[in-house]
Amino acid sequence: MIHKVWLYSSQLLLLIIIFHAGNLMTKFFHWKVPGNVIGMIILLGLLWLKIIKVDQIETTANWLLKHLGFFFIPISVGLMTLGAVIVKNGLLLLFILFISAFIGLITAGKTTQTVIKRKDVKVNAHHDR
Repeated sequence: MIHKVWLYSSQLLLLIIIFHAGNLMTKFFHWKVPGNVIGMIILLGLLWLKIIKVDQIETTANWLLKHLGFFFIPISVGLMTLGAVIVKNGLLLLFILFISAFIGLITAGKTTQTVIKRKDVKVNAHHDR
């Protein structure tokens, strides 16, 4: 039990440190990009460079993803106070949401296709030996 608590705590601490590093960079450089986005870019870079390995954050990341819907409750409640803004700018917001979703779907699809192609190339190269 203590091992599990330590595992979750240490992985969560690592993710929180990366999150705060993104926030600090945003404030220091006066960027218009939210700190959590910079934190995700930092995390991606650390994973890509293999400074952090997936198994060092996987357990806590899976738990957070499992409970992701819970984290949207405060956002949903906050949106209830923006009724006038939504009525005034509803069509523009709808357009922005549609374009953002389209870009996200295209990016996810192309990324998935690239990963599948790379995996197929590796499997075919392994079978050709």
